[in-house]
Amino acid sequence: MVDATWYSGNAADDGQANRSWFLGHFIDPANGVRHSKDLEVKWASHPAGEKRAEWAPGDQRATVVLLIAGEFRVDLAETSITLARQGDYVVWPPGTGHSWQALSDTTVVAIRWPSVP
Repeated sequence: MVDATWYSGNAADDGQANRSWFLGHFIDPANGVRHSKDLEVKWASHPAGEKRAEWAPGDQRATVVLLIAGEFRVDLAETSITLARQGDYVVWPPGTGHSWQALSDTTVVAIRWPSVP
């Protein structure tokens, strides 16, 4: 459901067109409040063993990854962090490269800010 001032939906469904990102600058402004230049939000479910094989170069956004379920490893240049308990999270500043791997069937929420093309 959509209105000029609010939106109600499903993150997994709404993110299908944008690699699981359902809020950010890339959402058509006609979709109302989901279009944002302030932040981007992603709901991602990854099967065990799925990984980002290539290194994601650092961009100009800060990022937080929050574990909803499963076990998820985030690799940063300096360290690797394993998110294992529901609610575990990792935050990194703009300019930080990363990769990741789902160590079990995993669901995470990622938030990046600001939302820049």
